[in-house]
Amino acid sequence: MIDLRSDTVTRPTAAMRQAAFEAEVGDDVYGEDPNVNALEEEAAAVLGKEAALFVTSGTQGNQLAALVHARPGQEVILEQDAHIYLYEGGAISALAGVQPRTIAGKRGAMAAEDVDMAIRAEDIHFPETGLIFVENTHNKAGGAVVSVADMKAVFDVAQANGIPVHLDGARLFNAAVSAGVTVADFAKYTDSVQVCLSKGLGAPVGSIIAGSEAFISQARKWRKRLGGGMRQAGVIAAPARIALKEHVDRLEDDHRLARELAKAIGQYEGLSVLNHVETNIVMMDVRNSGLTHQDWIRGLKERGVLTGGMGPGILRFVTHLDVSEEDIRKAVLPAIGDLLSR
Repeated sequence: MIDLRSDTVTRPTAAMRQAAFEAEVGDDVYGEDPNVNALEEEAAAVLGKEAALFVTSGTQGNQLAALVHARPGQEVILEQDAHIYLYEGGAISALAGVQPRTIAGKRGAMAAEDVDMAIRAEDIHFPETGLIFVENTHNKAGGAVVSVADMKAVFDVAQANGIPVHLDGARLFNAAVSAGVTVADFAKYTDSVQVCLSKGLGAPVGSIIAGSEAFISQARKWRKRLGGGMRQAGVIAAPARIALKEHVDRLEDDHRLARELAKAIGQYEGLSVLNHVETNIVMMDVRNSGLTHQDWIRGLKERGVLTGGMGPGILRFVTHLDVSEEDIRKAVLPAIGDLLSR
């Protein structure tokens, strides 16, 4: 079975499994796990931040940012199709007690002038604007890269209004590789940033949240409050360190494979690709194929390919380190062709 539902399905490499087996461990709640400590230091340096914290998931990292930066009753600004808004169970409202205010972006990028206009004026009737969320790459926009220039423009508006910016950078390494810059080039226009180690980088579990020393100190306490304090976490931090050191440059392989898949899909009558493929996500439009997207998901599964829906008539394919060019050429494309011919 070839699994293209997400890059979260990657399996740890042999080197990661060995690192987990051999990991020296300690109690992370006491700050005594050497691999966790090393991972946090290494991640902070890569992201250009003072400190970092190893957390269980990207969602947990994003929620910690809301809990630290904002107060209950405040409003947070974010793009209308942001992962935090659509796919995190309403957690920013349920946990941090904040109200989302959405802005329509262009390929996931909010215009700085729209953000500026959305910031609340001082008025007894209004909630204060407490935080601005940015997502990069933007999942719902098909892995679109929000440029460094766009990041800076929004950050400048936030700075002028005294409002913090948090970056949901679940696939920020994909953005950096695609744009030919470093993750720190993006992260410097934020007050805090979350990056997933368990997506394209292939670690078995975990994300990093980074920011100032003061921010991370508060985030660590909130992580404990949420039950996220981990004990001998070196067994997952050790493979995550390998992911961070060795699996960044290879993301271009995933991007190239996604572009090849998109080009091939475009040659089938009745199918089209909705997104400009910059990273590892391909959004296939099946609305003119004569089959529903449920038919496609079921039919592809019967032919050994797993994919997922992104709304009526839209399928998402995500390339990752467990998918090869041969998988695409000899299995995925023949499965699509066979299903179309039925």
